[in-house]
Amino acid sequence: MNQDQAEVRVRFAPSPTGYLHIGGARTAIYDWLLARRTGGKFLLRIEDTDRNRFVPDSLDDILASLRWLGLEWDEGPETGGGYGPYFQSERLDLYHQYAQQLVAEGKAYYCYCTSERLQELRKSQENAKVQAGYDRLCRTLSAAECEQRNQAGLRRVIRFKTPLSGRTVVKDLIRGELVFENETLEDLVLIKSDGFPTYHFANVVDDHLMKISHVLRGDEWIASTPVHVLLYEAFGWQPPQFAHLSIFLSPDGKGKLSKRHGATSVKEYREQGYLPEALFNFLLLLGWNPGTEQEIFAKEEAAQVFGLDRVNASPVKFSTDKLNWYNGVYIRSLGHQDLAERCLPFLQKANLLPDPCPAERFAYLVSLIPLVQERLKLLTDAPQLLDIFLQEEIPALSKEVLIPKKMDQATTLRVLVHTHEALQNVADDFQEAELEATLRELAIKLELHDGQIFMPIRVAMSGRTATPGIFESLHALGKDRVLRRIQTAIQVLS
Repeated sequence: MNQDQAEVRVRFAPSPTGYLHIGGARTAIYDWLLARRTGGKFLLRIEDTDRNRFVPDSLDDILASLRWLGLEWDEGPETGGGYGPYFQSERLDLYHQYAQQLVAEGKAYYCYCTSERLQELRKSQENAKVQAGYDRLCRTLSAAECEQRNQAGLRRVIRFKTPLSGRTVVKDLIRGELVFENETLEDLVLIKSDGFPTYHFANVVDDHLMKISHVLRGDEWIASTPVHVLLYEAFGWQPPQFAHLSIFLSPDGKGKLSKRHGATSVKEYREQGYLPEALFNFLLLLGWNPGTEQEIFAKEEAAQVFGLDRVNASPVKFSTDKLNWYNGVYIRSLGHQDLAERCLPFLQKANLLPDPCPAERFAYLVSLIPLVQERLKLLTDAPQLLDIFLQEEIPALSKEVLIPKKMDQATTLRVLVHTHEALQNVADDFQEAELEATLRELAIKLELHDGQIFMPIRVAMSGRTATPGIFESLHALGKDRVLRRIQTAIQVLS
């Protein structure tokens, strides 16, 4: 960080080449927390210079996913700021200006090597089992030789003249000093033949011009960072402070987390019914240690205690079981109306509630939440747990389903007939206390255990052997629906 720069300025700079990855989401969380902890600024910059891999709807996904996680940016797309534009595709003139400066100063050069030649070069290096990389064929071309190739219409790139000797030291806030021998570094491409900059060049120029103080990114960029540092030195600029975050390992710890292990994008976790608070909390502790046994952190609380000094350099296992635990904790902490609002889109998708949802039907949904809140692990569980209440009728019942174990058809039919008769005499508001007293009294009258009474009723009203509490469920369904469903079960058994 520049000596005269007191303000912390961090940036999250995704490429719109796919949906926001959970690894990128953790980086954004750490960026946001560092800015909030220090009173600094959190910038969002879109690095959209890789036109071949551009995915049209990925930009919308990135913005929506960050907002879903509560990571509002201080500067960037749709927000503005004094250091824009914040799309790299709108900054091409700047990159060309600085690239030409390096060429003019003899710190970069034009390269005319074709992709075919580079492929053959790499193949021969692999066969010879030597370090792969560009052989600097064009590094010593004279101005006249360059002009001759220009006149011939040859495509060209601009490469950086990496020093051929000496060492470059990268100071990493997580890993300490990392030393690289310059002779092992490549002459990286700065400007591609299509006129767009590479990540290596654009991020250096932008981080300097946007006054970025700290660069947080994945550890896959460690190998490229010494050349980035050399680029800062070539311009005479002070580099930012670097912090390279560890990768996520698969749940078994045997390799890098990938799609074969499950979801890898924020969008997928959102669609699977995870709460943003749970995913935020889980990713926060996936590499950062608070130094205490505390596991539950609200965003604002985390922003008061987060620091890079407690970020671990070692890879960390991605435990879906732990994420599920967090999701359950946060689901149980929500108010009934809040949880109902979060379940609503999943119930609408399952065609259990209309969109838009009428006020009276939403109020009914809120009244159902206490029945299932303790059993919800994911919001996607809501349709299966609530469908018996939100549908007028349940799927057709069979005798096999209706008759409990250790009971016969005649006994089950007898239970349901007497239950139908007894419940007709219960008050229309179907209060739980009266329902319980009525059904327990019926069990005594029929000389049966409570379970022998409750199970046929449960199956008759739901089609399942497992539901929320039976008296609460009967009350939630209401007298008319309960009596109608029991009558249907009686007809099946008859």
